[in-house]
Amino acid sequence: MQTATQGNNVNRYAKCVEVSKRIRWDIDRDVIRDRDFDFSKKFLPDGLSKVRDLPFLSESEQRLMSQIQGRTYANMFRLVERFIGAKILEVSRDHWLGDQVALEALVRFTDEELKHQELFRRLEAMTVAGMAPGYSFVPQPNDVAGAVLGKSTWAVLGLTCHIELFTQAHYRQSIEPDANLSELWKDVFLYHWREESQHAILDELEWVREDAKLTARERDAGVTDLIELVGAVDGILQTQAAADAAYFTAVCGRVLPEAEAESVQATFLRAYRWQYIGSGVTDERFLKILGGMINEKQGARIQAALQPILQ
Repeated sequence: MQTATQGNNVNRYAKCVEVSKRIRWDIDRDVIRDRDFDFSKKFLPDGLSKVRDLPFLSESEQRLMSQIQGRTYANMFRLVERFIGAKILEVSRDHWLGDQVALEALVRFTDEELKHQELFRRLEAMTVAGMAPGYSFVPQPNDVAGAVLGKSTWAVLGLTCHIELFTQAHYRQSIEPDANLSELWKDVFLYHWREESQHAILDELEWVREDAKLTARERDAGVTDLIELVGAVDGILQTQAAADAAYFTAVCGRVLPEAEAESVQATFLRAYRWQYIGSGVTDERFLKILGGMINEKQGARIQAALQPILQ
């Protein structure tokens, strides 16, 4: 049974290499193609931005809110890919003198994450031209990456797998079906999704491989680290939601009544918690992978930590 599993994993690494070669894209040639963002259209679809929860906003205000959230969405990926690339480069060490196909798959993964970071840096520069000044992306990627990488490899790979899987769900369920988004913004996440779909497979393989090394005590400590990482993500979301809500109220073109301003901030936070935590931890594939590693008591600890975030 173990030999069959190992053989299947080898095939999965090889398939990721094959797909990586076949779908590889270039930022300028394939994605941007001398285009700019269409600011007459939304960036983030309503199912992710939650703008429909704010009926007092005009159509143009809803569009602005989706563009602010879309800008933060791109910056959040630029943030997380800083530590994802570093961790995958680190775990590739286990394959240096072993499975060279697995090593190639992880090296390609890291190379693609570096390309994605460059893409999202480019997008931030492009949005400056079409949006009012005053926007701020608060978290510092290097500081966040340093803190995340201080946790156990099991926990970091768990967080990474969760991120890669919600990326897939967001594109398939919300971004791809929406014909009313800025064409360039939509294309960015089409091409991002194509490469991330392979990354999600590699995340699972490496997370399960790491889990097989652990004692029960080490795994329990990993669960604690994962809970702490999710809490840290929520802290980032609270800070960024407040910054984005303040930016929205400053540039939306009217003075919002206090109750509306409070609802806007609450909706930013609710949307961000769903985008970056809820949509991942409720993903069927993520739950299956995690459930195959942890016991009932550990699962209850995770659910208790998530309850105040997702209530």
